[in-house]
Amino acid sequence: MNKQSIIELVHGTLEGTKVQAEKVVDIVFEGIANSLKKGEDVSIAGFGIFSAKMRAARTARNPRTGESINVPAMRVPKFRASKSLKDSVKG
Repeated sequence: MNKQSIIELVHGTLEGTKVQAEKVVDIVFEGIANSLKKGEDVSIAGFGIFSAKMRAARTARNPRTGESINVPAMRVPKFRASKSLKDSVKG
Protein backbone atom coordinates (compact mmCIF):
# COMPACT_ATOMS: atom_id res chain seq x y z
CA MET A 1 0.00 0.00 0.00
CA ASN A 2 1.28 3.44 -0.88
CA LYS A 3 0.04 7.01 -0.43
CA GLN A 4 -2.20 6.80 -3.50
CA SER A 5 -3.84 3.63 -2.12
CA ILE A 6 -4.53 5.41 1.15
CA ILE A 7 -6.08 8.32 -0.75
CA GLU A 8 -8.31 5.87 -2.67
CA LEU A 9 -9.38 4.25 0.62
CA VAL A 10 -10.23 7.62 2.19
CA HIS A 11 -12.03 8.71 -0.99
CA GLY A 12 -14.15 5.54 -0.97
CA THR A 13 -15.00 5.91 2.70
CA LEU A 14 -15.77 9.65 2.81
CA GLU A 15 -17.53 9.81 -0.57
CA GLY A 16 -16.09 13.27 -1.22
CA THR A 17 -13.86 14.25 -4.09
CA LYS A 18 -10.45 12.72 -4.66
CA VAL A 19 -8.88 16.15 -4.10
CA GLN A 20 -10.52 16.37 -0.66
CA ALA A 21 -9.33 12.85 0.21
CA GLU A 22 -5.76 13.74 -0.82
CA LYS A 23 -5.93 16.90 1.29
CA VAL A 24 -7.04 14.86 4.35
CA VAL A 25 -4.20 12.36 3.91
CA ASP A 26 -1.66 15.17 3.43
CA ILE A 27 -2.89 16.94 6.58
CA VAL A 28 -2.51 13.77 8.65
CA PHE A 29 1.00 13.08 7.36
CA GLU A 30 2.08 16.70 7.80
CA GLY A 31 0.68 16.72 11.33
CA ILE A 32 2.69 13.63 12.25
CA ALA A 33 5.87 15.03 10.66
CA ASN A 34 5.48 18.44 12.33
CA SER A 35 4.97 16.85 15.75
CA LEU A 36 8.09 14.72 15.30
CA LYS A 37 10.09 17.82 14.26
CA LYS A 38 9.08 19.46 17.55
CA GLY A 39 10.24 16.36 19.45
CA GLU A 40 6.70 15.30 20.38
CA ASP A 41 5.45 11.72 20.23
CA VAL A 42 2.38 10.86 18.16
CA SER A 43 0.29 8.10 19.74
CA ILE A 44 -2.53 6.52 17.75
CA ALA A 45 -4.59 4.13 19.87
CA GLY A 46 -4.71 0.63 18.39
CA PHE A 47 -2.00 1.46 15.85
CA GLY A 48 1.24 2.58 17.51
CA ILE A 49 3.52 5.39 18.54
CA PHE A 50 5.64 7.56 16.26
CA SER A 51 8.58 9.20 18.03
CA ALA A 52 11.79 11.04 17.23
CA LYS A 53 14.99 9.86 18.91
CA MET A 54 18.48 11.28 18.85
CA ARG A 55 21.09 9.12 17.14
CA ALA A 56 24.58 9.68 18.54
CA ALA A 57 27.43 10.95 16.39
CA ARG A 58 29.57 8.18 14.99
CA THR A 59 32.35 7.34 12.58
CA ALA A 60 31.27 5.40 9.48
CA ARG A 61 33.22 3.94 6.59
CA ASN A 62 32.73 4.65 2.90
CA PRO A 63 32.37 1.14 1.38
CA ARG A 64 33.92 2.17 -1.95
CA THR A 65 37.05 3.86 -0.67
CA GLY A 66 37.34 2.56 2.88
CA GLU A 67 37.69 6.18 4.02
CA SER A 68 36.37 7.09 7.49
CA ILE A 69 33.52 9.61 7.58
CA ASN A 70 32.21 11.49 10.60
CA VAL A 71 28.41 11.26 10.82
CA PRO A 72 26.92 13.98 13.06
CA ALA A 73 24.27 13.35 15.72
CA MET A 74 20.78 13.62 14.28
CA ARG A 75 17.14 13.11 15.13
CA VAL A 76 15.58 10.07 13.44
CA PRO A 77 11.95 8.91 13.31
CA LYS A 78 10.93 5.65 14.99
CA PHE A 79 7.70 3.67 15.10
CA ARG A 80 6.58 1.26 17.80
CA ALA A 81 3.55 -0.85 16.88
CA SER A 82 0.77 -1.36 19.41
CA LYS A 83 -0.07 -4.81 20.72
CA SER A 84 -3.39 -4.88 18.84
CA LEU A 85 -1.64 -4.05 15.54
CA LYS A 86 0.95 -6.77 16.14
CA ASP A 87 -1.79 -9.28 16.96
CA SER A 88 -3.83 -8.38 13.85
CA VAL A 89 -0.80 -8.83 11.59
CA LYS A 90 0.04 -12.22 13.13
CA GLY A 91 -3.17 -13.80 12.03
